[in-house]
Amino acid sequence: MSRTRLAQLLTFKQQQPDDPFILYALASEYLKLNEVEPALFYYNELLIGHPDYVGTYYHLAKLYEALDRKEEAIAVYEKGLAVAQRAGDGHAYSELLAAYKGAKGESIVDEDEDE
Repeated sequence: MSRTRLAQLLTFKQQQPDDPFILYALASEYLKLNEVEPALFYYNELLIGHPDYVGTYYHLAKLYEALDRKEEAIAVYEKGLAVAQRAGDGHAYSELLAAYKGAKGESIVDEDEDE
């Protein structure tokens, strides 16, 4: 099933080569197939061509963490936090912040929860 979906996404990419959702979907699909290099390629294409596509940052950083590339993960989280803040995307910001703190070994408890 995933290979069929991958083929469809590649066809969509030929039709709309600069669509950020298609690039994101390709990265995600390659990751599901445990094909890390193409997944990294498409996530990085998103960072280059669509730096405001907020969803990229969380997933790319998580992939870097899984690959034991912690410093790269932290750097991606930091960029993603800035992008989410500029976009006013509080949900993405909070997810990125929790993951960022986790990657840095900091507490992920929200200080506002006690109030």
